[in-house]
Amino acid sequence: MARFRILPVVFFLLPACAGQSLIPLEIEKQVDSTLSFTQVKETPRTHLGKVLVLGGEVLDATRLKEHTRLTILQLPTGRNHAPTMDRTMSQGRFLAFQTEFLDPATVPSGTRITIVGKISGATTELLDEMDYTYPTVTILFLKVWPEAMQLPPRYARYGFSPYSYGYPYWYAGPYWGPYWGPYYGFYRPFRFVYW
Repeated sequence: MARFRILPVVFFLLPACAGQSLIPLEIEKQVDSTLSFTQVKETPRTHLGKVLVLGGEVLDATRLKEHTRLTILQLPTGRNHAPTMDRTMSQGRFLAFQTEFLDPATVPSGTRITIVGKISGATTELLDEMDYTYPTVTILFLKVWPEAMQLPPRYARYGFSPYSYGYPYWYAGPYWGPYWGPYYGFYRPFRFVYW
C-alpha cells in the first residue's frame, strides 16, 4: 500500500529530472545567452572573455605542447544543446582549445560536440586558397555526443537525429557520455533504453 503513496511523488519528480541542464551549474551561470555565434564571428575581439554555448562537428583535432586544438564546423544547437545534423545550417568555423589533456583520438573528424567556451580572440589562417578568420575559444566544458545510429529503411519516414530516434525507439535520456572540463573528469558511459 505504501508504494501506491509514492507514485504521485514520482510523477512530480520525473519532469524535474528531465529538465536537468546538460551544463554544470557553475559554468552555466557564466554563459551569456544573448550572444550569438554570428556576433562573435563578425567582431570576436569585442567579446573577449565572454562565455557562450557552441555546437558543432569536429573537422580536426591536434595535440600540441600546451593544449589540444580543435577545428570545429559550427552547427546550431537544439534540445539540450545537441548540435543539428544538417551541415548546411552552419555559420562558419571556429577554433577551440582544451588546456587539460584531451586525446585527439577521442574526438575524431565527424564527432559532434557541444562546448561552453570563453572567447579568447581570433586567428587568420589559410583555408584552401583564401585567408579565413577563425574565432577562438578556450573550452570550459565539453560534451561528446554519441555517433548517429542508423535506422532500418522502413523507419526512415519518422525522421532521425542523435537525440530523437522516432518510432519504434524510445530514448530514456539524458545523454550520459564522456565529459571533459575543469569541473568534470571522464564521466560514465551512454545509457539507452528501447521499447
